Amino acid sequence: MERMPERAVGKSTSCRGVAFERTSGELGLLPKAPPALPQDGQSGRWVWIPRSQKVFFQDFLLDNLVLERTVSRSSSHFCDLDFTDEGAVKDHFQELMEKGEICHDDHLENQNIADIEKQMGQAPKPAAKPRKPSRLSIILLDQGLFTVYKRLFMVCLILNIIALVLAAMGHFPYAKYNAALFAIGNILALSLCRSEAFLRVVFLLVVKLFGRKWVPLHFKTAVTSFLQSLGGIHSSCGVSSIAWLVYALVLSIKDKQNTPPEIIAVASTILSLICISSLAAFPLVRHLHHNVFERTHRFTGWTALALLWVFVVLTISYNPNTKTYNNFFRSNFYNKQEFWFTLSITITIIIPWLTVSRVPVKVSSTSNHASIIKFEGGVKAGLLGRISPSPLSEWHAFGIISSGEKDHMMLAGAVGDFTKSLVSNPPTYLWVRKLHFAGLPYLINLYKKVMVVATGSGICVFLSFLLQPCSAEVCLVWVAKGIDENFGKEIMDIVSGYPKDKVIMHDTAILGRPNVAKMSVEAAKNWGAEVVIVTSNPEGSRDVVNACKASGIPAFGPIWDS
Repeated sequence: MERMPERAVGKSTSCRGVAFERTSGELGLLPKAPPALPQDGQSGRWVWIPRSQKVFFQDFLLDNLVLERTVSRSSSHFCDLDFTDEGAVKDHFQELMEKGEICHDDHLENQNIADIEKQMGQAPKPAAKPRKPSRLSIILLDQGLFTVYKRLFMVCLILNIIALVLAAMGHFPYAKYNAALFAIGNILALSLCRSEAFLRVVFLLVVKLFGRKWVPLHFKTAVTSFLQSLGGIHSSCGVSSIAWLVYALVLSIKDKQNTPPEIIAVASTILSLICISSLAAFPLVRHLHHNVFERTHRFTGWTALALLWVFVVLTISYNPNTKTYNNFFRSNFYNKQEFWFTLSITITIIIPWLTVSRVPVKVSSTSNHASIIKFEGGVKAGLLGRISPSPLSEWHAFGIISSGEKDHMMLAGAVGDFTKSLVSNPPTYLWVRKLHFAGLPYLINLYKKVMVVATGSGICVFLSFLLQPCSAEVCLVWVAKGIDENFGKEIMDIVSGYPKDKVIMHDTAILGRPNVAKMSVEAAKNWGAEVVIVTSNPEGSRDVVNACKASGIPAFGPIWDS
């Protein structure tokens, strides 16, 4: 069949940015009207095809065969789309139609491109590639059943269960008569594990004490694993506090004569709120509905804390002998552990909120893939910050880029509603927490020689180490798409100003997609890195960490609830 002449084309996009073009105008793939019925004595037959089937074959089967790959722009992502000769398939299909070898009953419902290709002696298309695992399955399952996070969770939970069982059996009388105190103690522990002020001090002390040359490497990596996995203690203490509260309520209900109903009611409400908060933090809910988790966790927590003060005041003031409430300030409340635990919880939670402020920002975007947010004030390398468009609804954490002098900035990849709005509708003011917190990047200061691996906008958490003096020698591997276009001159100048022998920059738009895990292992060996720290998506981080550990190189990356 004669090919159509070259004409204007209409572009369509598909499959991760790979563009295609197809010719416009009349294609002439199927006859517009059914062929004439055969006359007497003529061979062959024509079977009526329902209109819906015609439309399907014309619009889907044949029309899609004339898509052609364009080379109008580079892409870091490639789709393995193999096309057969559309002219040959089209001719063969037309021939089968005219011969009457394709009919509704015999072939139409089962016929497809693979059948035609097989009849023509062409190899069928390869099977579709297996689907990649979801982010949630990688986060929860692929990181292993015996991670440090899960070990800490189980150790903390088992200790609480042992104490609870001993108390119930009468072998731990202190716990039996102070069950509510154990619940409050667990709440204090989980609050400290998430206190940005407390952890800032802990990380600082760890670096000062153990960031010395004589400290063994295996001890440093053990400390890093522990600090990165404190979320396991946080989660376990949350579950344990529920168990202790249930036990305390059971004891109170059994001893109704000495426990007023209002205390039982308040304790029951606190228990309900903690249960709701824990359910909202369940990984499936937290992953699929993060804003719901964040708001539920925050407001149920605040309400539970307010009721905890009511509970403490009532229990300290109540006199079981007279069945009345004494004056709280005459009840020697300062001798009660419940009071000091609750006060500590309150201070822990309030401190970060005392630093919340609305500040002017300058937001610029070099492309629709990322934005740069600039703030006043220098920040130490390795720290992270939180920003928000509305402080009571949502907060977002980003790595901070700063030379430590006059200002700092954040690089935000446009991946969610908030980060996309920074590009489409850049704000002039944002809410910030001026108390910056320490995370895994801060622990780079523990080591002598560290290789950092980043993909995309994950580079931002490491750029301060390229700008500021650091006790560790830092080497960088950065894999990203369209580095010049998407990240801009300012980011490029920071990376380009670092010693060339300590940088590997891989632009996937030019060089294609690499095996980041293999690249990381080879680079770490060549540089003699003590440890590798990676910031990527869950799958990328997992692959790099596993590959490095298999080669005997300690490696760390973001984990669930880190």
